[in-house]
Amino acid sequence: MARVGVFLLLISHLIIRVAFNLPSIVPDLIIFNAIAFLAALVAWRSPKLNDRLAKLAITFAILFWALGSTFSTWNSFYSFQISEHLIDATYISFYPLMLLGIIRALAVTKKISALEILDTAIIALGTSSVISSLLLRPAQMRFEGRSYEVFLSVLYPVGDLVLVATCLSLIILQHRSLRGLSFFLGISIFAITDLFFLLLSATSGYEFAALTDDGWLLGLALIANGLWLHGGETEIEDRRINTWATTFALIISSSILAYGALRANYFPTFVLALAFLTISLAFIRMALALRDAKIVSEDREHARTDELTGLPNRRRFIAELELLRRRTGTLLLLDLDGFKAVNDNYGHEVGDQLLKQITLRFNRVLPSDVLIARLGGDEFGVVVYGERNIGNDVALALRATCTYPFTLSVGDVKVGVSIGSVTTEGPTTTKEALLKRADTAMYEAKRNGTGYVQSQN
Repeated sequence: MARVGVFLLLISHLIIRVAFNLPSIVPDLIIFNAIAFLAALVAWRSPKLNDRLAKLAITFAILFWALGSTFSTWNSFYSFQISEHLIDATYISFYPLMLLGIIRALAVTKKISALEILDTAIIALGTSSVISSLLLRPAQMRFEGRSYEVFLSVLYPVGDLVLVATCLSLIILQHRSLRGLSFFLGISIFAITDLFFLLLSATSGYEFAALTDDGWLLGLALIANGLWLHGGETEIEDRRINTWATTFALIISSSILAYGALRANYFPTFVLALAFLTISLAFIRMALALRDAKIVSEDREHARTDELTGLPNRRRFIAELELLRRRTGTLLLLDLDGFKAVNDNYGHEVGDQLLKQITLRFNRVLPSDVLIARLGGDEFGVVVYGERNIGNDVALALRATCTYPFTLSVGDVKVGVSIGSVTTEGPTTTKEALLKRADTAMYEAKRNGTGYVQSQN
C-alpha cells in the first residue's frame, strides 16, 4: 500500500501544483513533505533486502532529506525560523548515508573484494570529475560569500554527481538488475533536479514551490521502490569491463589535470581534486592488483607442489603426461623398498626425514629438463624426453643413489628403489594407459628383485 501510495500522492501533488500556481501550506508543506516521509517508510518496510545496514542507510538518508525539506518549507511560511545550520546538516547527511546504502544494496548478493571496491571508487570519482567539468563549468556557477556558503555550494553538486557515478559504476561492475535500474533512475532524477535548482538559484531564477521540485520526490520514490526489487538476477561474468572502465576513468582524470595545468583557474578546484583522487586510487589499485597476482601465482604453485619435498605433486605430473604421450620420451615410476619398515619402526617424522634426503639425491643426478614428482607416500614419477637410452640412463642413475645408507636422526638407514619404465614414440596411447603399463613394470621389478623393468611396447 505504501509503495502505491507514494506514487499516487505524488501524482495528486502534481495535479494540485498545476491547478493552483501560488504556494500554500497544504500542498507545499504538508503533502510535499509527506511524500518524502512516505518514501522513507517504503524503504524501511522493504522485504527483498537482506542487508540491514543498506536498508537503514537508505531509509535514514531519505528521512533526513525529508526533515530538511520540512524545515526549509516551514521557514517559507512561518515567522518562527528553524536554524539554517540544522537544515543544512539534514541535507548534508543525505549524501554519505545514501552512498553507503547504494553500495551495500547493489552488492548484497556477493562479497566485494578490495579491488572491486577500488574499481567502484575510481569509476565513481572519475565519472564525477568528467560530469563536473562538462556541466558545472559551462553553467558558470559562481560560488560567492562566506567560506561555509562556498562549501555548501560545492558540496551539493559534487554529492549528486558522486551518487550518480557510484550507482552507474556499481551496475557496471557488479550486476545489472531491476534494483540497480530503479536506483540509477531515482538518483539521476534527484541529481538533475538538484543541479537545476542550484543553477536557477545561482542566477536568481528559482521560484519557491516550482513544479520541477517534484523531481526530488520522484527520485526518492524510485530509490525506495528499488529496495523492493530483486538485486542479482543477471550477474556479469566477464570482469574485463572493470579494467576498461577504470582505465578510461584514469585517462579522463589525467586529461582534466593536464588541461587544468595548462589553463589555470579553468576548472573549479573540486573538479581537479576529484581527478587527483581518482589517479591516486588508481595507483593504489595497481599495487593491490600486483599483490593479488603474486598471491594467485603462489597459490597455483602450491596447488601443484608437494609440501614435504618441494617436488611437483601428482596433479602437476598428470598434466605433464598429457605432453609426454604426444612426444618421444620415457615414463618412470619409482617405489621405495623398505620405506614402510622405517615408518613403522621409527615413526613418520623419521620417514619424512628419509623422503627429504631421497629427494635431494634424486635431484642431484637428474638433468635440468627432467621432471620428477612425488605422487604420494613413497612413490615418485619421472618424465624424461628423448630416446629410450636416455630414459634408461636416468633410471640407472636414480637406482644408484640408493646403493648407500641414509644418515637420519636414528642412525644409518638403507632403502632401495624399484623402477618401472615405459617409452613413448608419439601420440599412440593415453596417459592412463601409460601409467598402467609403468605401474605393472614397477611391481614386476619389485617382485623379481631386479629393481628395474622396462615395459615392452
